[in-house]
Amino acid sequence: MTEHIAKETLFLHTAEMGLGAWAWGDRAFWNYGHGYTDEDIYAAFQTTLAGGVNLVDTAEIYGSGRSERLLGQFIKKTEIPVLVATKYFPMRLTRKSVIRALHNSLERLGLEKVDLYQLHWPSPITSIETHVEGLALVAKAGLTRTVGVSNYDKNQMQRAYTVLAKYNIPLASNQVEYHLLDRHVEKNGLLDRCKEMDVRLIAYSPLAMGMLTGKYTPENPPPGVRGRKYAAILPKLPNLIALMMEIGRGHGEKTPGQVALNWVTRKGALPIPGAKTASQAGQNLGALGWKLTDDEVKALDEASDQFSK
Repeated sequence: MTEHIAKETLFLHTAEMGLGAWAWGDRAFWNYGHGYTDEDIYAAFQTTLAGGVNLVDTAEIYGSGRSERLLGQFIKKTEIPVLVATKYFPMRLTRKSVIRALHNSLERLGLEKVDLYQLHWPSPITSIETHVEGLALVAKAGLTRTVGVSNYDKNQMQRAYTVLAKYNIPLASNQVEYHLLDRHVEKNGLLDRCKEMDVRLIAYSPLAMGMLTGKYTPENPPPGVRGRKYAAILPKLPNLIALMMEIGRGHGEKTPGQVALNWVTRKGALPIPGAKTASQAGQNLGALGWKLTDDEVKALDEASDQFSK
């Protein structure tokens, strides 16, 4: 970590893990309402906070706002400080739409400001500069502690960084998909570029939507969209999962999922695994407090190379 990291972004650089709230209300990918309840989600939230992880990432689009509403309800029930990150749905045209969207998110969350406000992805209809100007507006208005982007490539991230620099506002983060089955941000130089720019790379879906937990096989695929997304990969997974199990045994019977999350932290990224139950939250927490060796990281890299050429 460099010495000139902006103090307002330091909480992102010191955090080892966050909690992803994508599944809180989402039916398309996560089948919300079937197999887990709001009470289960609250238990996951409580378990996560009790384990020392207090950064929760949500978005206005998750569950059409339900994820933010649930998080707001949960925050009211705890005295533990919660760091809140949420995201702007970019299918709007003006920079002022960023302000309106954040006000709506704050109303659902029951908060006066968030800790991190992110552009969910580059808009196909509006320039990067327009929406980043909107980020500058909400930062200057004190509606968010820091601002970031999501799903931006190196060039897009640089454009966002340049706009914010005019206002003396640091680009705090870039949230992208990153895990052992998708290492493109590592191989295309985005991860290194983030480190050079003091932009925290936040890794969403660090368990590859459950594929890296060892739970799923070709005979037992995940339901719905996830099953279709990973249908071609599932037959190739057993060797990687076996290696993760072997490595985990050497660290006190750590699970494949815990090895997968630890691998992300060893790469210098911040994983935000989701959790729908207290059990899942506890499993995620088991990735903290120990470290894969350099040789183990190398072995996992070699075993996973086939998935991200």
